[in-house]
Amino acid sequence: MKASVIVFPGSNCDRDAAVALEAATGALPAMVWHGDSELPESDLIVLPGGFSYGDYLRSGAVAAHSPMMREVIARARAGTPVLGICNGFQVLTEAGLLPGMLMRNSTLKFICKDVHLRVERNDSIYTHRYQRGEVVRFPIAHKDGSYFADDQTLQRLEGEGLVAFRYSDPSGAITPDANPNGSRNNIAGIYNPSGTVLGLMPHPERLADAPLGGTDGAKMFLSLVETLH
Repeated sequence: MKASVIVFPGSNCDRDAAVALEAATGALPAMVWHGDSELPESDLIVLPGGFSYGDYLRSGAVAAHSPMMREVIARARAGTPVLGICNGFQVLTEAGLLPGMLMRNSTLKFICKDVHLRVERNDSIYTHRYQRGEVVRFPIAHKDGSYFADDQTLQRLEGEGLVAFRYSDPSGAITPDANPNGSRNNIAGIYNPSGTVLGLMPHPERLADAPLGGTDGAKMFLSLVETLH
């Protein structure tokens, strides 16, 4: 599987994503600078976490208009899988590849901690290594992570099964107390209609190696290898 990680000024999880991808695939991904105009042949494109362009204007707003994103958008619309993590999720919404937006946390504070997520479906290229309803633990690190969409969009996401992960308690219950940032319907991640684009705020790449404290995130990268090889 050939993967590319897009690097923006302010990215700080691009190397974490590269390490997780190398562990899963056995090969280093291409690290592609945001200002480049050519994207290598890729089975997977990753938009990593961080604070692209210092989060000026809105988180991900400037990055969504960088030269490389024109090619990423074209590849995504042609069916190439694109994974956006944290700031990458924000970029995906700003670029119009996913609906809704990421707003300031309801606490109005930056939150950095491990959270529990419930896997809503396991029939995607990203999740077939998980069980439907499985509870996993991923870290979050964001100030603008509250997912918002209007009622009509939420109804469509729910009705078409496009919610990928929800914030939950350790038992899998979807409760207000388990929601760290005020996201509507406890949404932590969503798919595009074809299931090829996934945006999520928590960081699977940060818990993909036992010495780092857990391997729940590794299943996502192994799922991708098994479906895209």
